Amino acid sequence: MNRTPDFTKSNGLLPCVVQDAETGKVLMLAFMNQEAFEKTQAERRATFYSRSRQQLWTKGETSGHYLDVMDMILDCDQDTLLLKVRPNGPVCHTGQDTCFDEQNEYSDLRFLEKIIQERKRNPKEGSYTNRLLSGGINGIAQKVGEEAVELVIEAKDSNRERLLDEAADLMYHFLVLLAAKEVKLDDVTSVLRSRHRDR
Repeated sequence: MNRTPDFTKSNGLLPCVVQDAETGKVLMLAFMNQEAFEKTQAERRATFYSRSRQQLWTKGETSGHYLDVMDMILDCDQDTLLLKVRPNGPVCHTGQDTCFDEQNEYSDLRFLEKIIQERKRNPKEGSYTNRLLSGGINGIAQKVGEEAVELVIEAKDSNRERLLDEAADLMYHFLVLLAAKEVKLDDVTSVLRSRHRDR
């Protein structure tokens, strides 16, 4: 972090928006004084200032659900901090994922990628995903081809529901293929971003 936080605007406190570095979900809002800021920066584990107890507290010190800090970003006025973290469990004291009663999960295809990766690490009896993965690349690639053809066929008709079903089938099998090849969706996205810049 190149800039210095301005602790003078809110009685020595810096509002801190805490966001999951992977899902992008906002987890909580807390405050830091300069000591909490410096401790967090040094230890890379989120420490805040409790306004009610008037003391520092490290998130997770009693529950074990620490917030490992990936990045610390000041806003344009240098008086609000965005803390990108990797949570080690539910963030809210109520046991919820977030203090806003939301599920901390991906809002894009990575939610499905995460499920497929979990099946790969911990096979489940009767799982279609595990049957595909155990069948090898050729079988998975064949399914991707079949689903692509089925999507093309449905695209020529006017049944929106069938089109969506086939699109979902193709995306699922595509993600299984990526998992089998040890490739992440973010890797593909990076290629697309680079192509977009070139155009």
